[in-house]
Amino acid sequence: MNKVGLSVCYDTKNFGSQLQVLATINQIEKLGYDTEIIRYKKKISLSLIIQNIPRLFNGQYINGLIKSNKKNKLLSKYPEIVDNIKIRNNRFSKFANDNFINVSNFYYGWHSLKNAAKKNYDMFLCGSDQLWLPSNLESHFYTLEYAPNEKPKISYATSFGVGEIPWYQKNRTKKYLNRLNHISTRELKGAEIINDLTGRDVQVVCDPTLLLTKEEWDKLIPNHTVVNEKYIFCYFLGENENHRLQAQKLANQFNLKIVTIPFLDNYVEIDRFFGDYSLYDIDTNDFVNLIRNAEFVLTDSFHGTIFSILNNKKFITFNRFDSKSKNSRNSRIDSLFKVLNIQERRYNSKLELSEQIIKDIDYGTVINNVESLRNDSINYLTNALAASE
Repeated sequence: MNKVGLSVCYDTKNFGSQLQVLATINQIEKLGYDTEIIRYKKKISLSLIIQNIPRLFNGQYINGLIKSNKKNKLLSKYPEIVDNIKIRNNRFSKFANDNFINVSNFYYGWHSLKNAAKKNYDMFLCGSDQLWLPSNLESHFYTLEYAPNEKPKISYATSFGVGEIPWYQKNRTKKYLNRLNHISTRELKGAEIINDLTGRDVQVVCDPTLLLTKEEWDKLIPNHTVVNEKYIFCYFLGENENHRLQAQKLANQFNLKIVTIPFLDNYVEIDRFFGDYSLYDIDTNDFVNLIRNAEFVLTDSFHGTIFSILNNKKFITFNRFDSKSKNSRNSRIDSLFKVLNIQERRYNSKLELSEQIIKDIDYGTVINNVESLRNDSINYLTNALAASE
């Protein structure tokens, strides 16, 4: 049986990332292939330091460092929150250890990784999520640059996460894209970027989490109750305080509790007091079930949106990023809503939130659109893997 080496982000402290890796592995193994998550750690050396100097001029990378340092500094004032976040991070790690069994030993250093790639795998796949963010370019791992030229290399639903590639990265981006035997991307904008750089027309496929039906997710993550009251699940990763205020207004109108998972990506001052249930001691299974059992879902998250759709929830998606910002990552939600024709589930500040969320969703049509996208995506994956044997 052919063995597929996976370059995926499985151990991050992010619900969506863990779910898309779980779905990727599940689907590839259903198609009859062995999988192994490749684990790579860089060796600190002078050449590595020199290689990473360009990152110091990457605005997105620097902004990420500044934001992370700011978050940690602000949280340090509240030891009880820091302790609670450690509990949640431990739950993330336990989920990864329990669910991602087929993992390699750690390959330390680039030469070790390249040697293992020659000996241990028949083909390679990277995906999904925003692995091709410009700020990630210097890693060379999620671009499969370590894989031998003669072995097949596939991308599944890999995303750039941005609307355009910085001019100074275009040649290097073109180079790694041209090494891939089969390319698919998750966003319409991603397909445009690839075509502009390489001249290749590539397929836009669904996020891996949509490869599995609701029934398959129900088996993979059984239903259980996390909160025993009727509630609105507010899953906000961004910093917009108005989104929280709108949620509180909605909760008051419908006499519902608010459930949150605070301080995942950012420190937002209002989140110290926002919500009736601020949850920390939860894992990715709980995240899915919080969506399943909510009366309404309010989110600025891509995967929060996807699991709302899969579970036929009444939901509204807010923009996490300013659409005019160069660092905006709204394109993945733009693409999803366009493909599924559900643009009306985007928050519109000119309307009352209560009016927007109670509108019925034609889930018969939506799920038909999901199934069509899913079938096309499974066909891509099936053909790409078969052609690589």
